Formats: sequence, structure tokens, C-alpha cells
Amino acid sequence: MKRFTYLTPRTLDEAISLHQSHGDRARYIAGGTDVLVKVKEGKISSEYLISLKHIIGQDRPFLNYETGELFIGAFVTHRMIEKSPVIQAHYPILHDAVKNIGSVQIRNVATIGGNLVNAVPSADGAIPLIALDAKVNIYGAKGQRSMELLRFFLGPGQCDLEKGEILTEILIPPLLPRTGSAYIKHGRREAMELPMLGVGVLVSLEEDMETCAKARICMGVAAPTPIRAVQAEKHLAGKAVNEQNLAEAGKIAGEESRVRDSIRGVAWYRREMVGVLVKRMGLKALSRAKKMEPS
Repeated sequence: MKRFTYLTPRTLDEAISLHQSHGDRARYIAGGTDVLVKVKEGKISSEYLISLKHIIGQDRPFLNYETGELFIGAFVTHRMIEKSPVIQAHYPILHDAVKNIGSVQIRNVATIGGNLVNAVPSADGAIPLIALDAKVNIYGAKGQRSMELLRFFLGPGQCDLEKGEILTEILIPPLLPRTGSAYIKHGRREAMELPMLGVGVLVSLEEDMETCAKARICMGVAAPTPIRAVQAEKHLAGKAVNEQNLAEAGKIAGEESRVRDSIRGVAWYRREMVGVLVKRMGLKALSRAKKMEPS
């Protein structure tokens, strides 16, 4: 393995300054579960690795009870999200996703920000956050900017970060009353492997506890980037959330997907499974929404 210098800034500005000083020879690292593997394999040859894990302020989730907004620092580990009582209670779709990322040892180190910045189509963390209408805060030499998470992904392994910029925080807006959500990672076996599909569904109910006030249907490994099935969402809005309407929405979502043949599965099967999983997760989200007390 090629030797490198490991730098440990204590502030965002210090990290950005180091990146500017070393230019293309430097690379940011948080948990390092992906970067260090690539370094060992010779896929990354950076001379300087700038660690972000010692920077205070972006290493914890925080729910603002006055506004209902949830802030998740980009350096929060998957295990911290998995064990958070707030996330388990109010954001089950996110808990569903992170509890199946790698092993416990990996989740103790890997960060949610790193999962997003890697921008792989199979990133489990992205789908539930998109379903929750998350935005991301990005900090660089020019200051801070924000954007919708859905727009952050440009292609496989590509995200909207300019040179030297750091993803610092994820912001989830307040949930509507009577909201339930669920996510499933679908693969060929129950083990640590990349998913064949990832499907997340969020539904918010009207006061009658049956009619869909809002729907989000999101998919991973169904296109070069995580996507929303917008037409499927529109089909479900204003209708009763039941097996028939969810099955119809699932079929539409399958048609909206851009699945392809791969070593993990053929396109026709994956498209069919989109419909199956949308219905299954929709019913699970419905059950969870009915258990939520109106806020």
C-alpha cells in the first residue's frame, strides 16, 4: 500500500485550508470504510488524507422540537442513527435502511455523509432521506450552500461537490401528521451484499386515516442515481391507501424505473420486484402511520 500523510484538522475551515494547500494530492476521509479499501487496492493514490472525524458539530443528530426539523451531522455513524430513539420512533424508514448496512463493526465507523458522497446507486442511506425530502448543507471556500438531496447525485460515483467542498449536514423537514414510512433492501440472500434493489415508501394520511395526503416512492439500483417514482406518487395521492392502489402505484413505479440487466439480476425481474416491494413497503408504511398519534 502506498504511504500517505494523515492530517487531523479540528475545524471545517482548517480542513478546507489543508485541501487547498495540497490540491489534487489530498482527499477527505471520514469513517474511511470505503476510502482505505480503495487506497489498499491502489485505486486511490492520494498523498494526503484529511480526516474529518475530529471536527466538532457535525457528529450527532439533533431534533428541533420547536420546528420539528431533524438535523443529522454528516459525520454521524450509521450505528448512531440505528440506535437513536428519536429516529427509531419517528423516522423508521431511515432506521430500516441503516440497520442493514454492512456489519456492526462497519456501522460503528462508517458515516452517513460518506455513504452519500460515494454516490453509488446502491447506497442504502440515500433512499430513505430522499423519501423524507432531505436537503444537504455543503461548506467550502466560498461559504455554505444548500440543495435538495435528490439533486445532489449526478451519476454513479458523482455528486454535486466542487473541489474542496465538504458535505456537512443533512436537514429533514417536519413530518406531516399521521406519517408512516418503510424501506427494504432486496438481494439474493440475507447477508452483507450490495442490494439488487432498494425501495422506500412514505405515506401521510388525511384525518380519515385512509386517504393519502402525501406519498413518496423512492428507488435505488433502479437507475444510475437514486430516483423518485413521481408518477406513482401522483397516482396514489388523494386515493385510499390500500392493496389495490398500492399495487397500481407499484406497477407505475416499475415502469418509471430504469433497471438493466446486471450480475445481480435481469431487468424484467427487477422491474417486477419494484411493484412487489412498493406494495409491501406501502402497506408497512400504512400500518406505521396508523400507529402514529397526530401531532
